[in-house]
Amino acid sequence: MKLENFFKKLGPGLITGASDDDPSGILTYLQGGVMLGFGALWTVLATLPMMYAIQEMSGRIGLVTEKGLMRIIKEQYSGPVLFFIAAISALVITINIGADLLAMGTVAQGFVPLSNFFLLPAFTGVILFSIIFFSYRKFARVLKWLTLSLFFYVLTVLYLNIDWLSAIRETFIPNFSWSKNTILLLAAVFGTTISPYLFFWQANEEIEEEEEQSRKKSFRRIVVTKRVLKSLKEDTFAGMFISNAVAWFIIVGAAALAKSHGLGGIKNFEQASSVLQPLLGSFAYLAFSLGIIGTGLLAIPVLAGNIGYMFAEIFNWPEGMNKKFSEAKGFYCAISVATVVGMIINFFQIDPVTILIYTAVLYLLITPPIVYIILKIANNRHIMKSRTNSGTSNMLGGITFLVSLVLAAAYLISLL
Repeated sequence: MKLENFFKKLGPGLITGASDDDPSGILTYLQGGVMLGFGALWTVLATLPMMYAIQEMSGRIGLVTEKGLMRIIKEQYSGPVLFFIAAISALVITINIGADLLAMGTVAQGFVPLSNFFLLPAFTGVILFSIIFFSYRKFARVLKWLTLSLFFYVLTVLYLNIDWLSAIRETFIPNFSWSKNTILLLAAVFGTTISPYLFFWQANEEIEEEEEQSRKKSFRRIVVTKRVLKSLKEDTFAGMFISNAVAWFIIVGAAALAKSHGLGGIKNFEQASSVLQPLLGSFAYLAFSLGIIGTGLLAIPVLAGNIGYMFAEIFNWPEGMNKKFSEAKGFYCAISVATVVGMIINFFQIDPVTILIYTAVLYLLITPPIVYIILKIANNRHIMKSRTNSGTSNMLGGITFLVSLVLAAAYLISLL
């Protein structure tokens, strides 16, 4: 009962955090653990305050203005800035949709004798049907429970004989050697943890959550009081903490796998699933596959929903996951097109592990300009009134911007 009440209390922040651990995130953390060992653990602790700060800003902007981030960018910035942000975000998000669909189809082939030419359209159809024909409130309740599939990694690590002292020490004290692969993995971990699509999603979902509460209480809107903002912060931190805690356990499990099996890197999903083998034995691949499919079903509506919100806010279309298709046709058509295009990408014989990792890197590359704009909006008194950033929020936001900029530059230089 307490667990059920906990899940009922949490809202957009939890779903945002859970959707961050999508197939791309899982594979990135596994690869980081295998290749860097415990030396990757500090990234989980380091990204938590940055991740929380930007997500809280995004949610607060949505609550205070009752507008999505793209709509505010449209109102405050020139056309080239608007279309640059929209274009690069839509491109990377569509690739992410394709990567997650490919992961789902590939693991499903381990159980059904069907090719991805059938499985990918089947998963795409199920996802689009769920988005269009189920109300957001019902869909959100399902999404919350799907997050439990990730706890197989936690249970496995607790079952293993882990050097906990070393794991905890390297969580707080970075210990790694610089190399091309290290820079790639750090870029991927940062990109998959602090993903720009989550910023847009949380702002819009806070608006819809507020509208839902207003309808229930017959208010025109909920006044953004200190209590409302406190609830936003608690929900957001809980979501981000759970997301990063799961990532920490995934990395620990992968590090233990690499040490016992001498792996230098994960090349396929069979190797990735072996992290769960000490606990689940022959059922490891099944559990891994359910986690990939479950988190994919959770993340893809969030990813595609972002593209729907972006185009709806640019072209002033009706929007909202709580609306019926007839009430927001343009919004749902944008979602459908993005999902189908993401599916089509996969018919070009792309390696699933590779595309999942590089999707995370692409997010890193587009993070600095988006974080910079969010900081500008969150400090604009004309937009935010008395709810502008605190000094702590600005400090963490500034660190996020600088770290993402330096990492992006380091990765691009490493390609030369």
